[in-house]
Amino acid sequence: MHSKSIAILMTSMALAACGGNDDNSNTSPLGTAPKVIMDSDFNTMGDDGQLFAMTTQLMAQGKVNLLGLTVVTGNDWLLQEQADALKAVERMGVQNTVGVYAGANYPLQYDVPSIRAQQAANPNGYFGAWMRAEPTQASQLTAPPDGFATSTKLQAENASDFMIDTIKKYPNQVTILEVGPPTNLALALKKAPEIAPLIKQIVYMGGAMAVPGNANAVGELNWWFDPLAVRTVLQTTIPQTVIPLDVTDTVPLTESVYNQIANNPNKQTAVTKAYAIANANAFSTNTDIFDTLTIAYFTDPTYATQTKSAYLDIDTSNGETQGQVKVYQTPTTGASPQKIAYVTQFDNNRFFNLYVDLLTRPVPVTLP
Repeated sequence: MHSKSIAILMTSMALAACGGNDDNSNTSPLGTAPKVIMDSDFNTMGDDGQLFAMTTQLMAQGKVNLLGLTVVTGNDWLLQEQADALKAVERMGVQNTVGVYAGANYPLQYDVPSIRAQQAANPNGYFGAWMRAEPTQASQLTAPPDGFATSTKLQAENASDFMIDTIKKYPNQVTILEVGPPTNLALALKKAPEIAPLIKQIVYMGGAMAVPGNANAVGELNWWFDPLAVRTVLQTTIPQTVIPLDVTDTVPLTESVYNQIANNPNKQTAVTKAYAIANANAFSTNTDIFDTLTIAYFTDPTYATQTKSAYLDIDTSNGETQGQVKVYQTPTTGASPQKIAYVTQFDNNRFFNLYVDLLTRPVPVTLP
């Protein structure tokens, strides 16, 4: 799709909307709660959708202040993701508080013939949006199980500009939960490099340090999808923590956990119903828990029972090594200027208690 065409389509969808979190006085629970932006390759109730539901439940408890939901192509194409995200804010009842901001529709750098070759060489790989035809109009989108959003519209501001403005508004207070390809964040840093020292921290779900990839043989989808964006962010001095496949491979979704969420007759909500549909039989196909680990770690880093740290770089070349993370124990040209922590073991039992609790709470939420 040509950039001009998508700009016209995005403009038509981006009528001024309610949303945008301005409840940040020092006297309100949300005002004093830790501030986050969720940057996501959004889906209805896969890992990104689950993370959003959990985060908004934590907002209701006054434990997190979600300033905005920025969307980037990754799991799916941008138009589909933003439709899922707009429904999500309505489903959770936060459409007047949490704005949805559309971001990058393509990676900073990509080579379609190389991507197709990698798909052919890795028939069991997960390549996200590249596995589907790109939608160019609303009629080609798939509705969430409970239908499209009925009134909520995209915010007019672009995702990277929203990041820049919000980080400048709250210097040293904003954490980025980076659970998609970090294209939006890389664009923000390119436009306004002065925001780098103003970002409190980044918590990623991405990368594979010492385990096989889930896209090609060596690359994890989020970091494989736009390795140049990853490298752009890694090379800053922003405090960063990574939750890679190394740990998500050890946190499987079991049938017991699935049933506690999907099949508890006393806790049926729009979230549990969508979860049941999106994750039916996922436990029988070795599905692991991904993005939702970031919010547990953010609220309490002791959920991580083992971490390592290293100077990190990533292969940005086209081909079978695309997305491969390079891990160094000594400073290395091209790698991150400081060691970056990455999680290798999680407190699974404690995490799943949180996971089940937050995904089965009443919906919509009531914010403080």
